[in-house]
Amino acid sequence: MQQEGRGISSYGLDHHGIVNAGTVYWNLPAPSLYEQAIRRGEGQIAMQGPLVTRTGKHTGRAPHDRFIVREPSSEDKIAWGAVNKPFEPEDFDRMHRRVLAYLQNRDLFVQDCFVGASKGYRRSVRVVSERAWHSLFAQNMFIRPELDELPGMQPEFTIIQVPEMRAEPEFDGTHSDAFILVNFEKRLVLVGGTAYAGEVKKSVFGFMNYILPQDGVLSMHSSANVGPGGDSAVYFGLSGTGKTTLSADPARTLIGDDEHGWSDDGIFNFEGGCYAKVIRLSPETEPEIYATTRRFGTIIENVVMDDTTRILDLDDASFTENTRAAYPITHIPNASLSGTAGHPSDIIMLTCDAFGVLPPISKLNSAQAMYHFLSGYTAKVAGTEQGVTEPEATFSTCFGAPFMPLHPTVYAKLLGEKIAKHEVRVWLVNTGWSGGPYGVGARMKLPYTRSMLHAALDGRLDTVSYGRDSVFGVDVPSECPDVPSEVLTPRSTWKDSSAYEVKARELAGRFNANFKNYEQHVSADVRATAPDAA
Repeated sequence: MQQEGRGISSYGLDHHGIVNAGTVYWNLPAPSLYEQAIRRGEGQIAMQGPLVTRTGKHTGRAPHDRFIVREPSSEDKIAWGAVNKPFEPEDFDRMHRRVLAYLQNRDLFVQDCFVGASKGYRRSVRVVSERAWHSLFAQNMFIRPELDELPGMQPEFTIIQVPEMRAEPEFDGTHSDAFILVNFEKRLVLVGGTAYAGEVKKSVFGFMNYILPQDGVLSMHSSANVGPGGDSAVYFGLSGTGKTTLSADPARTLIGDDEHGWSDDGIFNFEGGCYAKVIRLSPETEPEIYATTRRFGTIIENVVMDDTTRILDLDDASFTENTRAAYPITHIPNASLSGTAGHPSDIIMLTCDAFGVLPPISKLNSAQAMYHFLSGYTAKVAGTEQGVTEPEATFSTCFGAPFMPLHPTVYAKLLGEKIAKHEVRVWLVNTGWSGGPYGVGARMKLPYTRSMLHAALDGRLDTVSYGRDSVFGVDVPSECPDVPSEVLTPRSTWKDSSAYEVKARELAGRFNANFKNYEQHVSADVRATAPDAA
């Protein structure tokens, strides 16, 4: 095979069974990947330089198509179930052989990267793609090695991405013609039948979520930032809850927008880039992220663009609600160059409440923090997963169940220990609906949420009085600078208080039903924090 590029590793593709490829492009820089993508018809260049791409029918993750190989080294560690579905080793091996056969005589793009800004815990990852823009995505999302590190890199984990290849469910044992097959023993993921780039990002996240907790490091589906005084904050939340938006705060330094680890030394970003939702992005309320959609090097997924002017329309959801921008973290002007910070002083658990009954901000004690971390209540927002067209209430343990292969209590135990050891304040923040449920009320105003977070992080909420929510038992501040007092109490935002009561008790019942999965694994004080559904 012919090889071009830079930093060609001595650990060649033959170690992955790839022996008869066409031209292999190693670690190409962004301009070269742009040229390859345009030449191959993979995308177009928009006004001011971003690369605009389409992902076809898959515009979000395909959770039903993700499987973990059931093999001896990991079988006893995996929390098997509807999320972590088993796949037989012989079926994986057969699919692997099919993928290798498919790659023969095809041009390939290789990116060798690091994951984990803390050098003590970073891992090397190789992404092999058949499309140039996916290679640029990997380069944007992960940590770029120095040029002199590349020739000797040997990946600890490999992803082979073949979006044009289709599975045959009856033959391959898959759910559909798309497949995301994870093999922890072989440190290999096969991604096919979908061009949605987020599958690569989350496959790497799942790998870190498997190995780091076994070393005593908490892996977190979270964003993080740090204040001028060195006080760091962690924001847990599923896609659509505001992790990226709220962590990109001009008043604080961004550490990362989605995936972090918490070791004995502090917190660290897994990634070297951001993957932000951009539907209806506003230059007034989200100026830093908006600016990235006007930069060379940013990948724009599934955004409508005028073919003549090449101007993007971020308000148009014709292709999907889940429009995305993938950019290096250096596109954010106040981003941390180290990707690390000390132990957090605050943890924010973000939820997008489609019922419209949770307070916009409340303070949690340690037992409540464990309860809500294991519950992971939120609403799936439109477009993030295939088939989700409007907000849908769900419980996603650890605020990231689709990416957590180990039992939830492994992550919860680590979190509880770290909260206690470092005396961390914990806040539950609702970025969802106020004044009524979805379809009646309205999303919480972003400026209000920012004001509440600023007041919590700088200590101004430490001096106000609190009231106990009668249904959920959390402590709600009576006042907050720059936020109308009636906004702080959900009941007062509803026109019909009796309708509020019905919805609140309904959600409380859902909490209680869901938590039965964890009752036997937690202490009595955690169980006692359950909301009142009666």
